[in-house]
Amino acid sequence: MTEPACQIYLITPPKIDDIEAFAKVLDKTLAAAPIACLQIRLKGEFNKTAEDSAIIQAAELIIPICHTHGTMVIINDSPDLAKTCGADGVHIGQKDMDYLSSRQLLGGDAIIGVTCHNSKELAFAATKSGADYVAFGAFYETSTKDTKYWAELEILTWWNEAVEVPCVAIGGINPSNAADVIKAGADFIAVSSGVWDHPDGPEAAAAQLYQLCLEHSA
Repeated sequence: MTEPACQIYLITPPKIDDIEAFAKVLDKTLAAAPIACLQIRLKGEFNKTAEDSAIIQAAELIIPICHTHGTMVIINDSPDLAKTCGADGVHIGQKDMDYLSSRQLLGGDAIIGVTCHNSKELAFAATKSGADYVAFGAFYETSTKDTKYWAELEILTWWNEAVEVPCVAIGGINPSNAADVIKAGADFIAVSSGVWDHPDGPEAAAAQLYQLCLEHSA
């Protein structure tokens, strides 16, 4: 079987009204194409306690489904929640708990990825600390979060050639533009609305993205 040069890093919608209905859609989506990992990222118009509760509730249902399909589960922002949920790891931003504290809390087996925006310096610092991956972006307009930093595709090419630590490309990626990101050197493409809001449905979107990964395999 051809090993794709790039893998899919799926992110949940920022808001899930019916978690049981979403779980069924997720199950079918993961069955449609290999998904390396799913990041649980819920952002609602409610307080931190309610947000944490929603994440824990989602994780209880989502994690077993993901593991059945060989998909790892990453919690966004919060190492504490990642530990509580029994997730495979955490994705931390520059304003979240630092890498070393996160590693101490979660242990050596946890996956810890770090947001590095468009900064080589931040990426080098994360790598030196021991991060399992670095994330660059945004590359395109995205509706799932406010964009403060923009990255050029060249940073993926440079990183891929210079460093062995994997890089995740994030921000506005969908089946229409993913090929350029894959060819630029991304090890993972992070996708949210590009899958969940695809006109042909999430299953079709996941299959299309995986096909693009295969077509541009090393």
